[in-house]
Amino acid sequence: MSTLELDGSATRGGSDQLRPRGRGKEAARTAGRLLPLTPAIALMGVFLAGPIGYALYGSLTNATLSGYRAVNPDFVGIDNYTRLLSSGAFWQSALLTLVFVLTSAVIGQNALGMFLAVLIEKAPKPVSGVVGALVVGAWVMPEIVAAFALYAFFSTNGTLNAVLQFFGASSVTWLISFPLLSVILANIWRGTAFSMMVYGAALAEVPPEVDEAAQIDGATPLQRFFRITLPMVRRAIATNMMLVTLQTLGVFTLIWVMTAGGPGTRSTTLPLLAFQEAFKLSQVGYGTAIATVTLMVGAIFAVVYVKILKPEVD
Repeated sequence: MSTLELDGSATRGGSDQLRPRGRGKEAARTAGRLLPLTPAIALMGVFLAGPIGYALYGSLTNATLSGYRAVNPDFVGIDNYTRLLSSGAFWQSALLTLVFVLTSAVIGQNALGMFLAVLIEKAPKPVSGVVGALVVGAWVMPEIVAAFALYAFFSTNGTLNAVLQFFGASSVTWLISFPLLSVILANIWRGTAFSMMVYGAALAEVPPEVDEAAQIDGATPLQRFFRITLPMVRRAIATNMMLVTLQTLGVFTLIWVMTAGGPGTRSTTLPLLAFQEAFKLSQVGYGTAIATVTLMVGAIFAVVYVKILKPEVD
């Protein structure tokens, strides 16, 4: 056997011996990175995955709020889901939920939040300070307090009608004639501050020299905003849209205090429908199925936004 063959076999043997050691070091390094996350993973399993799994099981039963089925519910499979998919009330609530989320969160809070963020960045400090304080004050207010304040604002004898009468206009029964519009405007007022703060932080990270260079090249303010600023804060926009969408999808207190889902079912979104079926009509299993579908809708929105947030690979 030649010296070269001996050297080659020795090299292969050495690499074979080193490979397990390298894999062991990599496994130890990975375990070291995951170890600090163990408490968070455990808490998520207990307080997130656990309730979701229990709710999914509950949606497959005929559990009730009281009576024999409250203690000994039967497993009914997907009967609750087939029932709700054939229910006109469910599809009406799903449509109202979609309209409520798209108009008050995806469009309203995002657009107004971006406008206020730009205004605060460009306006003099006294103006930006007053605007920021007023907007953030609505957001930090407890939800139940904000809901009663908005009910007083939109009620027949409330602030909005008082302002309309001052300018000579007639009063409007907002919560009866326009219940969905009222809760949409209320949710925009309530949640815009979050979008404003997110976009304010994102705009502060945009290098000013980029905008100055575009200005020297003759770009108008609108061209600089849409062609330079917005693309540079794209990830912040997607992140904010995901957060406000999921928050708005679960809004309950605001709508319940203002309209209780009425008049009739004209402002009954999916969270309110699930509450009414489970706790007013005592159909806990059916109400849980509606809540589970709402959770799935939120998961779909989250997946779409995660796809948008995924970095592009050249």
